Amino acid sequence: MSMRLGIVGCGAIGTIHAAAAGRQGVKVVRAWDIHASRAKALCESHGGKACASLDDLLSMKEIDAVVVAVPNNLHAPLAIQALRAGKHVLLEKPMAMSMAECREIASEAAKAKRVLEIGFVCRGAPAARAVKHFIDAGRFGTISHIKCASYRRRGVPGLGGWFTTKAVSGGGALIDLGVHILDLSLYLAGSPRPTHASGHVFSGIGSRMRDYVYTSMWAGPPTLDGVCDVEDGATALVRCEGGLTIEMNVFWAANLPEGQLNDGITVLGDRAGGSFQVFGKSAKIATEEEGRLVDLTPHFACEDPDREMWDAQYKQFRAAVEQGVPPHADAAAGIRVQSVVEAIYASAAAGHEVAVRPA
Repeated sequence: MSMRLGIVGCGAIGTIHAAAAGRQGVKVVRAWDIHASRAKALCESHGGKACASLDDLLSMKEIDAVVVAVPNNLHAPLAIQALRAGKHVLLEKPMAMSMAECREIASEAAKAKRVLEIGFVCRGAPAARAVKHFIDAGRFGTISHIKCASYRRRGVPGLGGWFTTKAVSGGGALIDLGVHILDLSLYLAGSPRPTHASGHVFSGIGSRMRDYVYTSMWAGPPTLDGVCDVEDGATALVRCEGGLTIEMNVFWAANLPEGQLNDGITVLGDRAGGSFQVFGKSAKIATEEEGRLVDLTPHFACEDPDREMWDAQYKQFRAAVEQGVPPHADAAAGIRVQSVVEAIYASAAAGHEVAVRPA
């Protein structure tokens, strides 16, 4: 029998999870959201039934695993509640609001002997998988530097809502978009331990709530009387054991023409280098063969990168639950990224490089 799923949090991301689960043969059995209408709408589109309460959902023996897709401040309490109920958990990123919360979640997963997968879905992007294959085969040699970036022209999610309220989200562009590309960079490099970080954050939108012109507002329309006390951009340099450095730039609202700078990763090694757009359909690798410099374009089937990376996440999560395969993005990955995020915020506040706390 295939894995049976409960969805906790039925907003935009919860709905994406439900669709991806269905494509991978995972049955959505129940859904719950604090807004009952959202749970009902999700079930009407993707199957299952809406639950009256979270306790009702977690008490169902028919449910093997749950997705936790709620605001960041609820990640730890709801993931822990689900693990204590004996459910496997796919937890949306960021893992939690602090390293202490991350460690508590990890401890509960170990006690419960349940799968805990962190929602670093970009690992499954087709271009990332192609480049990772070359790296793991030794074609890049020793990786010295990675550049990672994520830009939106005017893409603050739900301005004035929970995404821009620090007490609920924990931060802005860094903890929303930055965690994806930081995790992907570390993953490509073999998960070295970050040791130091120097960062800066930019905040300019909070004072422009009423005249903010935007290109997208996927998490809902602006709440003009809401809160915006988080950064809309961040830049950082992260140093890791072994000499690797990671340069990161991430912006919710960059005044750049659309498409001029894309969500991309550049990996530089002593035998080869490569670059790709996270949601792109191709990758380029510069290397040498038989004494000649050559440029390679790995061939891989890719029709819809966004959809395919979500499908890859569910294929792996299902294998972890049903076959005991290790989680692709485990608790250690979530804690590692959180350690870097906290160091970048600390560096921005202090105005100098700081040590990254051991994960």
